[in-house]
Amino acid sequence: MKKKSELRSKYSFERFASSVTKATSTTAAFIVAFLIIIIWGVAGPLFHYSETWQSFISTGATIITFLMVFLIQKTQNKNSLAIQLKLNELVAANEIASNRLLNAENMTEDELKIIHKYYSKLSDFAKKEETLQQPHSIDEVHHLHDIKNEMEQELKDTEQKSDDTND
Repeated sequence: MKKKSELRSKYSFERFASSVTKATSTTAAFIVAFLIIIIWGVAGPLFHYSETWQSFISTGATIITFLMVFLIQKTQNKNSLAIQLKLNELVAANEIASNRLLNAENMTEDELKIIHKYYSKLSDFAKKEETLQQPHSIDEVHHLHDIKNEMEQELKDTEQKSDDTND
């Protein structure tokens, strides 16, 4: 029974976080926040710009900001994971794509730079083509394969250096 209530609680919080994030990112939410600031400012003379008047907006803004940081981060993490999974599915479904990219989010910055370098070279090659649909000859494919092998070797060397420094 405890597990069901924990799951319900977890999913309830996810729904709540998504709903609040969606609601607060609307034009209406901005207008409401803006009106609160205007009303607060207009009320200043009525309260003689007292400390209570000043602390009202300060405390409210601090609490809302503090809570929103966590709600937005939760929603952002979920959205990032969903996008990553969709990209992984596309990479896995493409026979030509390197499956090494399935775990790109866990690679080191050096590894990502090496892969970026490969795709930059590939992009330069594609820019020289007359059209995006132009077929490549076997020689060109071998050349691209050689570039890919060079990048993979550079990745292995980087991983080896990383392993050596960790030991």
